[in-house]
Amino acid sequence: MNFYEDLEWRGLIKDCSSPELKEKLNEGGMTFYIGADPTAKSLHIGQFPTFLMVERLRRAGHNPMVLVGGATGRVGDPRGTGEREKAEIAVIESNFEKIKAQMTKLFGEETQIVNNFDWFKDMNYIDFLRDVGKYINVNYMINKDLVKRQMEVGISYAEFSYMLIQGYDFKYLHDHYGVNLQFGGSDQWGNLTTGIELIRKLNNEEVFAFSIPLITDSTGKKLGKSYGNALWIDKEMTSSYELYQYLLNFEDVMMEEYLKKFTFLTKEEILDIMRKHEEKPESRYAQKMLAHEVITFLHGEEEFIKAKKISESLFSEDIETLSANDILENMKDVPQVTLHDQENIVDALVNSKIVSSKREAREMILAGAISFNNKKVLDLDYRVQKEKAIEQQIFVIKKGKKNMFIGSIQE
Repeated sequence: MNFYEDLEWRGLIKDCSSPELKEKLNEGGMTFYIGADPTAKSLHIGQFPTFLMVERLRRAGHNPMVLVGGATGRVGDPRGTGEREKAEIAVIESNFEKIKAQMTKLFGEETQIVNNFDWFKDMNYIDFLRDVGKYINVNYMINKDLVKRQMEVGISYAEFSYMLIQGYDFKYLHDHYGVNLQFGGSDQWGNLTTGIELIRKLNNEEVFAFSIPLITDSTGKKLGKSYGNALWIDKEMTSSYELYQYLLNFEDVMMEEYLKKFTFLTKEEILDIMRKHEEKPESRYAQKMLAHEVITFLHGEEEFIKAKKISESLFSEDIETLSANDILENMKDVPQVTLHDQENIVDALVNSKIVSSKREAREMILAGAISFNNKKVLDLDYRVQKEKAIEQQIFVIKKGKKNMFIGSIQE
């Protein structure tokens, strides 16, 4: 397969501005950009396949540029989920620096990273209307799908104007950096094509764009921070262990699609993984291979090995080989409770609110549904002892199959 055919096979092309773009992508040598939103400190896993396109294009011989929207982040765009909260300017500026560092780490020092606030900060409203607004018809704007959907619930003038700002970004980068290609998520298609239209009218030149399908689960729910299920690709915000567990729990039915979109594995490698996975799906082989590829790319091989070791140890008797620090750092989202040395197990469960009553505590203990450091507690007279805790500091407590707590010992 050539490069464009590979992108199609992976399901990474939804919209394409021109048939001519296919050959240009195969030839290499284009200068492209993608926009990043600085309303958060990090990209999230739902954005990862879209931003991974930067590296795919770079490997295919194209020249990357990332625009972090310091100006557009102050406005927000019509996403179909309600208007964005107005972010504090200081937060946006701080986030710009964090995302810039993240992009540099992922895609290399040679990747140019720019901030559209640099060219918008001195542009006044009259100039913007004269130089941009007069060239884009309102009917053109309201016919864009994302705007249509948002208009059903109401859209502010600021968010309505977002596509003009993004359109001008493309023109500015084209004029000053020779950018001739933009891509983004399919929900941005109206904004992408506005830049093409503006350059066509003002420069009498053709530039190009394509969009990538949004990443969803099997129900069509978007993997994104606006929908409350984001995991961040910054390991200080989401540990490699948390990311490993998240990927390990992806649905079987989505695995071939995710392997295509989240990794650089070849067609032959992916089909081989799926064959092995289907022979023994309970092994979650495809999920483990996905986790290896994603975590190694984002955080390095050592982080993957560490995440895998923690995951395997947490669900085996090897749990006591982990350090208390490993557990606390990598299980930040697990509820933490306080235990007391020599406390009776029934009292400990009730006092820490792991269970609601002594009766429930006794029933769960006798049913074998309570474990401390992966050892079932079956004795109602069992006492929490500091000496049995990991590094005499913590217990990993499990209630049933799904509920986990970290218990810290106090004297």
